[in-house]
Amino acid sequence: MRLIPKSVQKLIDEFGRLPGIGPKSAQRLTFYLLRGSKERTESLGKAVLDLKENIQICSECSNLAESNPCPVCGDPRRDHTTIMVLEEPLDIIAFEKTGKFDGVYHVLHGVISPVEGIGPDDLYIKQLLDRLHSSSVKEIILATNINVEGEATAMYLQKLLEPLNVKVTRIARGLPVGSDIEYADEVTLSRALEGRENY
Repeated sequence: MRLIPKSVQKLIDEFGRLPGIGPKSAQRLTFYLLRGSKERTESLGKAVLDLKENIQICSECSNLAESNPCPVCGDPRRDHTTIMVLEEPLDIIAFEKTGKFDGVYHVLHGVISPVEGIGPDDLYIKQLLDRLHSSSVKEIILATNINVEGEATAMYLQKLLEPLNVKVTRIARGLPVGSDIEYADEVTLSRALEGRENY
């Protein structure tokens, strides 16, 4: 005997595939939508569809955007000779809140993690190298998270960038070890950016 209707279970299963959503949270979200209005459910569905239809990868920095190039890369007031390399698009938002960085970004969309089967070819590293060959970049700031994977990725990039005659710096350890950039406050990020050092 099926206690939960098939369509309800299907949505619970889909929510359960999202990061950070366990079985109980998946059930709560599903039943919240069931109790809500049809309009609210349709609005959520439309927002998910719009996400896939309207968002693209910026051809310059690999950030997620509705335009190409993204607003940062398309801004002539930004310093295009300084590129900050980040793990995820959310990291851009964190640094932009500081108001301390006027360069441009490059998003890797992850880090090197052999445990999870993620190698350099799975990241947007080739796109970064292509940018360096086609522009007059003076400095690369490595701003990956201060954890094992972030450090390994930064070291890999440093070795890769060494022969290209570009200054490579690493954000200072103003960030707590093991924490993610997206959760850091503006003051901590500002100090990490200001205290960056040659790598």
